[in-house]
Amino acid sequence: MTDINPESDVVAAPSVPVATAVGGEPAGRRRVRDGLHFALRNKKVVGGSAVILAFLAVGLVAPLFFDYGHGEYVGPPSAPPSADYWFGTTTFGQNVFLQFAHGIRSTFLVGLLGGALAALIGMTIGFMAGYFGGLVDEFLNMLTNIVLVLPALAVLIILHTYIGITSVPSQALFIGLFSWPWVARAVRAQTFSLRNRDFVDLARLSGMSSGAIIRREIAPNMSSYLFMTFILLFGGAVLFAATLDFIGLGPTGSVSLGLMMNNAVHWSALQLGLWWWFIPPGLGITVIVGALYIMNVGLDEVFNPKLREM
Repeated sequence: MTDINPESDVVAAPSVPVATAVGGEPAGRRRVRDGLHFALRNKKVVGGSAVILAFLAVGLVAPLFFDYGHGEYVGPPSAPPSADYWFGTTTFGQNVFLQFAHGIRSTFLVGLLGGALAALIGMTIGFMAGYFGGLVDEFLNMLTNIVLVLPALAVLIILHTYIGITSVPSQALFIGLFSWPWVARAVRAQTFSLRNRDFVDLARLSGMSSGAIIRREIAPNMSSYLFMTFILLFGGAVLFAATLDFIGLGPTGSVSLGLMMNNAVHWSALQLGLWWWFIPPGLGITVIVGALYIMNVGLDEVFNPKLREM
């Protein structure tokens, strides 16, 4: 199993296959076809993907069936789950299910934006450090270590105090800026193992630029590893955002699963026995992150022939 450990300097991973054409079929197309073939037969990948798609469908489709907003007072206060209000209502008569659906939207958006930003920064730095080595590697490794040792939560508290997190994109920006160091180390280690391969030397001799070599020769041979890394970043961004929202450092102009739990605690839902207010968002975060982890384990089995189930 591929070991992606954010706390480790060295990332152990299976050897990366070199892309070659067989029987006239491009290697990239063949790799994608084989990957889909085994992914659709892996129960972890199929099950995790089904859960993620189900939550995404709820977040995108469910709000369309309501003619009022998630913050409007539409029902009796503190009503338990019923046919009219599937997840009950808050102490102010707000529909908890509608808030839950909107919260899923925010959860996926911050996961996508925060994970994508962290992946972009980490992979760029990792590729450059691993390919060029020398002074470039030393400088980028020093930068990575500086960000790695910064107390991210404390820095975010300070930034929130002076700047404020007013929207989901701004929250994703802060999360992405502090989530990339372990990605940089992982990609750097993989690039080190690929930069002296024969196909990279051949690309250099052909006059291809360093950037083109990284994009066309090295990155494609790490595509499965990079995809699995993004899944971990997605789940990490979801957890990070939920933590910030729960302690009151998230955007208050919208609703999220973490903010729902924050409001439930703030208005004494636990003491009042309003379990339907705080259990759905907490369970939703747990299931989403758990499904992403299961998907990652399944993809490891798909991409690693030693673990692959025939």
